[in-house]
Amino acid sequence: MGLRRRMAASYVLVTAAAVLVVESVLLGVYVPSIVDDTGLQNRVQAQANHDANILSLALSNLNVTTPAATMKQLLIMAQKVTKGQISLDGSPVKQDKGVQIIVTDGKATDQPVEVLADVSGRVVTSSANGIYPPGSPLDVRLFPEGGGGRGKTRMGDATWWSSPVLLYPPGTPSSGMETAVAPKYKIAGYVHVQAPSGSGGAGDVPGSLLRLLVPGALVLVLVVPVGLIFGLLSTRRLIGRVRRLADVTGAVAQGDFRPRVPVTEGDEVGRLEESFNRMTERLESALQAERRAGQAEARQAERGRIARELHDSISQDLFSLSLLAAGMRRAASDRLQNEAESMERTATRAMREMQALLLELRPVALEDAGLVPAIEELCRAYETRLGLGVETRLDEVPLAPAAEHAVLRLVQEAFSNAIKHADPSIVRVRLARVEGTVRVEISDDGAGFDPSAVAVNHGMGLRLMRERVEELHGTFDLWTAPGQGTTVAASLPSASAEPPSRTGTAVLTSTGERP
Repeated sequence: MGLRRRMAASYVLVTAAAVLVVESVLLGVYVPSIVDDTGLQNRVQAQANHDANILSLALSNLNVTTPAATMKQLLIMAQKVTKGQISLDGSPVKQDKGVQIIVTDGKATDQPVEVLADVSGRVVTSSANGIYPPGSPLDVRLFPEGGGGRGKTRMGDATWWSSPVLLYPPGTPSSGMETAVAPKYKIAGYVHVQAPSGSGGAGDVPGSLLRLLVPGALVLVLVVPVGLIFGLLSTRRLIGRVRRLADVTGAVAQGDFRPRVPVTEGDEVGRLEESFNRMTERLESALQAERRAGQAEARQAERGRIARELHDSISQDLFSLSLLAAGMRRAASDRLQNEAESMERTATRAMREMQALLLELRPVALEDAGLVPAIEELCRAYETRLGLGVETRLDEVPLAPAAEHAVLRLVQEAFSNAIKHADPSIVRVRLARVEGTVRVEISDDGAGFDPSAVAVNHGMGLRLMRERVEELHGTFDLWTAPGQGTTVAASLPSASAEPPSRTGTAVLTSTGERP
């Protein structure tokens, strides 16, 4: 089952549970009132009034036809005339109100009883002669207008009601009154109905419960489709967002970090979408950094391998050639002395240039050590291995990783060119921050050169240095002249500065004075 269906089902279940809880509360509140003594009181009162009214009409008619009969005789005759209409001889079959009366001669203490008493409260007849035999007094107080209550009787704790049986004067039609007594009416007796307290639930309880349960059942039946439709409609947008997030997550799991999830709202899912996008960007950046680190490591490893091969092969051959040339110079005749010395100088110069090349190829741990320590390590290597004097003044400067790499390669290239072409005795390296830019200068006291001949002797190295600086929106400067040394300088934007709108240009000067 999908998330949308589960959420819709949860809507239905929650709504149905709410309806059931309301129904349970209603049942808990109203069921006791249905079966309590208040409901029982109403039923015994209704039955006493009903039977007393019927007896009153019959008694008044009998009084016209048999005026000589006593009041007790009239009550007995009226009871016989109305048999089947009142409950003294058992509840009528069609009775749907009141309490159920069953005629018995035993002591029926657990069932309702109906009694017909005279005006003094003595029993004329009853439905339970074993408890209320004829002639015995009632054990409750009788009121002319009728009344009832709850209390201890010979049946035990009972709820009861007594309604007067009225004798209408001749020629007076019945007004339909059941309890009110006017002075022209004469009380002939009482209909007394009583039932054990707590036994009133049998009357109308099923109907009352049905009236409570049916609306709840109808609401429950309607809630299921309504809740289902509401759940499907209300979760449609949310499920769509979750599905988009799941699709992009699957793409990222396959290694594609380019897709992004549109952040649609500022709710919890929106924050999840935003966090997922940030996480994907960081993963992509970390992967790119790892790739760059791997490529740099591979380049450094390759440069190290080439340097080792050059050192193990060509450097050893040049060293052997230098020794051989020195031996030839000592053993050669005067006529070959100059050629032997020229061969020795050439071999020595080739060895020096090879050492400079090996130093240029030597990997420098820029990422681990930082720019300033990397330049210092490079300067110490030239100073130690080639006997070159090196002066440094290096400040910590803010540069992007690409700019740091460019500065380090610029220093390496300047050292290499000085060793190969200028034969300097000292090289000075300066690194400082100047007015929002970072400036690096490498100067030597070597032979210098004519800038007009740069394409012949120095063109490739200078062009690479200039292009590297200009790619980073920097400026490249060169000051040189024959016999006056060389100064190479570059200015690059610091990491906190905006890149300039134009690229730098190379300045070549044929004099030793800086422009």
